[in-house]
Amino acid sequence: MSELNSSPLNQALADAFTDMADGLLGGSFKKAARIGLTLIGSEHGNDELIRAAGLAARSGRVEPVLIGDIEADSQELPFELHTVKDMHEGHLLMEKMLDSGELDGCVAMHYGFPLGVSTVGKVVTPATGREMIIATTTGTSDTLRPAAMVKNAIAGIAMARATGIEKPTVGILNVDNAAQVERSLRALIENGYDMQFTESARADGGALMRGNDLLQGVPDVMVTDSLTGNLMMKIFSSFTTGGSYEASGQGYGPGLGEGQERLVGIISRASGAPVVAGALELIADCANGDVIARFKEELAAARKAGLDEVLAGLAPKTDSKPKEAVVAPAETVTDADIGGIDILDIEDAKEACWKAGIFAKTGMGCTGPIVMIAGAEKDKAAAALKEAGFI
Repeated sequence: MSELNSSPLNQALADAFTDMADGLLGGSFKKAARIGLTLIGSEHGNDELIRAAGLAARSGRVEPVLIGDIEADSQELPFELHTVKDMHEGHLLMEKMLDSGELDGCVAMHYGFPLGVSTVGKVVTPATGREMIIATTTGTSDTLRPAAMVKNAIAGIAMARATGIEKPTVGILNVDNAAQVERSLRALIENGYDMQFTESARADGGALMRGNDLLQGVPDVMVTDSLTGNLMMKIFSSFTTGGSYEASGQGYGPGLGEGQERLVGIISRASGAPVVAGALELIADCANGDVIARFKEELAAARKAGLDEVLAGLAPKTDSKPKEAVVAPAETVTDADIGGIDILDIEDAKEACWKAGIFAKTGMGCTGPIVMIAGAEKDKAAAALKEAGFI
């Protein structure tokens, strides 16, 4: 019996119970976060949002604070209520309460973020029931799409770490510019930025995520542009309801970006009580994990790894010199291909092969654009494309 009691497993259990008892006695458990909820604007009415507040309060992590156009004595509410006349006044009050510390965060509709700030949402994937962060879902991190997606990756990682995923896996949705974004993020990794790519569930793997990976929730953080992310949020949250009622997920998430100091999460007019409750809980988790500070830390770490230089490399080329005419080598059988090249660069990549004396054609494979070459020259072509910065 003494050997059993002294086993590593029993000792670990004893330590866990001791830690839990110390927490209970010492009061070290975190109190519920005070999260505001603006009521004005929902297509489902105030009652749906009030029901959402009740659902969130049951978790013990959220103390809902309502801001809306209803009178305190119009109905019995178990929550603190601040009456405003319209949405604009509600947002002003929300910001005042956030700045004063009366609120730890807030969930709102129709709230505008400045350029450079976009929201990071969370969905539940239908194939596996896994939670997946979508970075990003509203707003604009940058006016240039590839630069925005690089910044979105940093924001997604910040939210993952702030909400308990210390080593999140990252995938890039296979949209236009995805290959550029992957190269840029790999450059940051090579320079010391702490980020881990996942692998597609498809047989050919890779960091570029397909529709299958979306449904299965393969990465912890799915990186995309905001417009595509917004579409994904709406599909994931309401695909079982016909679109008029968002029933699944945790909303469009908090706005993250340089200069954003207030913790404000977004829901849509179509968000139903389950999604609004999830959004309140997500913002509470973000408040407890200090996601704003975590984003600043991630941004500083990425800058240390050369983020500014990487972003400068993604800017459109302004060289006004006429493009050099390149003559194609003699045509050969193209029985091999090289992928991972952005659609906007595919013709230039083909000509880079021509300059190296390699005949190449362009095409579209199942994972995106490809350069087609003779199998015997694949290694030489890959070297030429890498030297030219296409892969």
